[in-house]
This record gives sequence, structure tokens and C-alpha cells, in this order.
Amino acid sequence: MTQPFLPVTLEEAEKRGWEFPDFVLVSGDAYVDHPAFAPAVIGRWLEAHGFSVGIIPQPDWTDPEAFSVFGTPRLAFLVTAGNMDSMVNHYTVNKKRRRQDAYSPGGASEKRPDRAATVYTRKLKKLFPKTPVILGGLEASLRRMAHYDYWEDRMKPSILMDTKADLLVYGMGERTILEIAEALNSGLSAANLTFIPGTAFYSRELDTFDNPLVLPSWRTLQSSKKQVARSFLRQMDHNDPVTGQPLAEPYDTGFIVQLPPAEPLTTAEMDQVYRLPYLRRAHPQYDKAGGVPALDEVQFSLTSSRGCFGACHFCAITYHQGKTVQPRSHEAILEEAAAMTQDPAFKGYFHDVGGPTANFRQPACEKMTTSGACTHRQCLTPQPCPNLTVDHHDYVTLLQKLRKLPRVKKVFVRSGVRYDYVMADTDPTFFEELCRHHVSGQLRVAPEHVDEKVLALMGKPSKEVYEAFRKRFEDFNARENLNQFLVPYLISSHPGSDLKAAIELALYLKELGHTPEQVQDFYPTPGTLSTVMYYTEMNPVTEEPLFVPKEPDEKRMQRALLQAKLPENHALVRQALNKAGRRDLIGRHPDALVPPGDEVKKTKPAPPKSQGSRRKNNR
Repeated sequence: MTQPFLPVTLEEAEKRGWEFPDFVLVSGDAYVDHPAFAPAVIGRWLEAHGFSVGIIPQPDWTDPEAFSVFGTPRLAFLVTAGNMDSMVNHYTVNKKRRRQDAYSPGGASEKRPDRAATVYTRKLKKLFPKTPVILGGLEASLRRMAHYDYWEDRMKPSILMDTKADLLVYGMGERTILEIAEALNSGLSAANLTFIPGTAFYSRELDTFDNPLVLPSWRTLQSSKKQVARSFLRQMDHNDPVTGQPLAEPYDTGFIVQLPPAEPLTTAEMDQVYRLPYLRRAHPQYDKAGGVPALDEVQFSLTSSRGCFGACHFCAITYHQGKTVQPRSHEAILEEAAAMTQDPAFKGYFHDVGGPTANFRQPACEKMTTSGACTHRQCLTPQPCPNLTVDHHDYVTLLQKLRKLPRVKKVFVRSGVRYDYVMADTDPTFFEELCRHHVSGQLRVAPEHVDEKVLALMGKPSKEVYEAFRKRFEDFNARENLNQFLVPYLISSHPGSDLKAAIELALYLKELGHTPEQVQDFYPTPGTLSTVMYYTEMNPVTEEPLFVPKEPDEKRMQRALLQAKLPENHALVRQALNKAGRRDLIGRHPDALVPPGDEVKKTKPAPPKSQGSRRKNNR
């Protein structure tokens, strides 16, 4: 018998014989019963362990009745903003409202509030003051401690202080939420749940905690950018389940306490999570709206791992998921893949097999799982650690097995390949297999920049590593007569990037003959070292001053330089080159980035109107 959707209405709950569910999960996303959507994972995980869960997806936050669909849950409300940070979901880096929300039915953009986790939690605390509210998901996880908020351009306290939630689950929450559920079910109150790894909470005192590391206070963080940098570095040092200590951030009336992260899931537990009875489609209530667009991107993709030891400074994955890579077994992935091939909509193509970094399928080194991640160095930058385990054999074998499944035409790798890890592998098998079988015409890689100073601040390898990979890729494709191309992802206006660095990148792109279709301005979001750089205007490690492009004109010029070939950017590029003292790059000679031109557009006078004529409205 096919497992039904988790209930979204009281009628659906009553059909299951529930008077009220154990948990009510309030989500900023539409309900898609698929393992790529966190509310479905948590709901199904709790269900598999004997707990009843009702889902309130995208409630009307202006209507109290919308939060009362199931009445009062027996144990707690669970709140998540959804798969994405609601502010990133709503606004571009220029703080302009986005027109579409891929996680809402039909792509509608008004289905969730700004700061959804905060709005939902405050509503629930007001409507159900005696019922525990437990926060989770990406938005809450990245705001578990005091953080810089780009949209308000100021420091904000822990989201626990803003919402008064009883407990916050950070990171990937299956292990933690199950321990919470079992503790609440045993009769413990939420106030007594001060021992569960992977949680943060408010406490008036620290007496009951074993040797907590006290961070700079909220008052100090408001007045000292240097202390903001130091605090975040300490948080990153203790973001490991093996070596992490409890952290305490002081406020006027008490402390936000963060316990060490939960242990990563074992391969068997990962398999269990992905074998839950997902229906792998959006709830039928969204059919009239055309479904939920975000499902299209992942419907025929396979998650093979979690965690990332790449630790790019502008990426929050390390702060959220941790450095320890957690793989699924081949058997479980092949089982899921075989089932997907039976879907009538399957056309023979798996769109992706990967995770945060596709070609990471095991921990960085043997000691990471027993001794924890190093705090004094990164695994891959500035050079690969001598202890790094570089081995693609397991991933290659998995891809080969997937290619042999009946009805499969192609298996693509699109979730990002860490090219410096590829270059560190002395065995060429993966590289050759990737090029021959798993590139859909274009291989997306992320050099992000070429200026060595900026690359170091990004936590990325040197330009020479990317150049070596690019040459190897192009040579192999030429030799094999494969018409395939690299598509480099680039970031403009990252902290430390001045016009000189942007011009260096523009010249490199000109040398390659490449004009990016899109350029991503650096987007400061909570939970990244680069965001700390942006706010503090210093290198957090050395505490040396750092140029940070913040002025709109500066950012527009840097972005235009990366697309200097486009006529609509010529005026901005000339402005940038004049400002940087590089007029030698303006002209019609081979080395020029942009042709000369008059920056003041002259409009031709309109022809005189004949008597009785009407001017046409040209749009």
C-alpha cells in the first residue's frame, strides 16, 4: 500500500485516527514529499520512529487560524523557513525583490514572510504559549549566534533572543530531532533539554555546563568589529563533533549556549533517511498552480553524500553541514536510481549524482572521524594537506554502476567538481571518466577569481591550479573529439577585491575569449567567514585592514569588468579603467578591454511634428 502524504489538514489527520499529532511542522516551503526537501525528511524521519507529524506549509502569517490547523500538538511545534534562507529567497544581492520563489506553488513570490523562521515562531509563541517551539533549518542554523545582517546592515542577536524559541536545532537535524522527540515523549520538558548535541538554547546560568567556552558578549559585539571576527573564528574552531566545546554567548539577562554538533550520520543511517517512503512529488493541492518549480531541478538527481571539507570562505555549508563527508552506500543509491527509472517522466537522464561537492565521497583523512577536523589549517588550501586522502575510486565505481542501469542514457555530474582535488589525484581515471561520460556539454567549475590575494581570502586554490585543470580539460577534449566546454563560476566584489583585481580577472577572461553569461556579486549571508570580512573590513585571521567594495558604483564597475565585451557595459568599464589609472586598456588595439567612446549620450533632436500629426509611443 502506498504511503499517503503527511497530513496538511485536520481531515487528513483524522483519517489516520489522530486526535492531534505529536508534532506540527510549520514550513516556509510548499510541501514536496521528496528527500531534497528538509521538511519532508524530518517529517518522514519522525514518522518512521513512531511519531505523528502534521505539516502546515506556507501558512498565511497574518491569519492566526492558519497556525491552528491541527490545534495544539502533543509534544511541540517544529519551525523552519524552508530549504533556503527567506531573505536570500526574496532579495537579490542588490536588495531588489525577486519575482519568483521556486519553493512555492507556481513560483509565486508572496507565500512566505521575510525572516520566516522568526515570524512563524513569534506567532506560535503568542498563540500557544505553553507549547514548546523548536527552530531548525538553514535560516535558523546560520543565525544561532549573534551575526551580521546584510539586509539591515547591522549586527543582530541570536535568533533565539529574537524569537524566544525553546530550542534550536542546527546542522542536518535527523539525529538531533529524534533525540529531542524521545526526550519530550519521556516526559522531560523543553527547558530540561540542555544536553542534546546539535542544539542551542537560552540559559540564565552556566553552572550546569562542563567547561563552556565563553565568547564575546552581545554588548561587546555591537561595539567591536575585531571581537566579531574573533568570535566567529572560535565558533568555526568548535564546529566539530569530536573536538567542539560548548559555547556561551553572554547577553544582559543570560546566555545563548551552543552544544557541540551532533555526530554525522553513518552510511547505514544515511541510507535509512533516503529509503523513507517519499512520494517524490508535490502535494496535490498545488496541481492547479502548476506544481512546485524547485522539484524540477532535483526530481531525477541523486544525493550521494553530505558534508564538505572544501571550506570555501563564502559558503555556509561548512558552518551548517560540517566538514565530515557522509556517503550513502552504492546499494541504496542504485536502489533509488532504479526506482526513478520507472517514473513515466524519466527520459533516461540522471541530472546529477553528488552533494555539496560531487567528488567528495569520504572524509578528508583517516584522523578526521576519530580526532576531528584540524583548526590550524584547511584540507585543500593553500595546498592540499599531506594527510589528505585523494581517491576517486569509489565515486567512479558508483557512476559506472549507474550508467549500466536499464533505461539510463546519461549520468551527469552537475553539483560541482572540486578541480583542485581532481588535480591532486595521481590516478587519471576519474578525470577521463568525467569527460567521456558525465559532462552535459558544459562542465561547471568554480575558480571564482584569479587574483592570488582574493583567492586566498576566498579559501580557493591558486590560479595556476585552475589553469592546469583547464588546459588538461581542453587537451583531453580535443584529443577525444569531444565538443565540451568549461563554464567558470565567478564572484565579483568579494572582500579584498579592488578594481586592480577585477581588471586582472577581466584581462584573464579576455585572454580566454570568455564572457560569462552571469556574474554573481558577493552576497553577505550569515555563517560565512567572507561575511565577517565584509562587515569588519579586516582579515579575521590576521586582523589586518581589508578593502571591501561596498559602494554601488564600485560594485557595478567590478561586475561590468567581468562582462567588458557587452556594449551596454562599455561606459562603466571605461569609468573603472579611468579610476584605476588603466587608460592603456581603452582603445581599439588587441590588448584593449573596451573601445573609446563619448560617455555622454547625445540624443538626436526629434523631427518637427507635422500639423495635426501624433507622436508614436515607441517602447
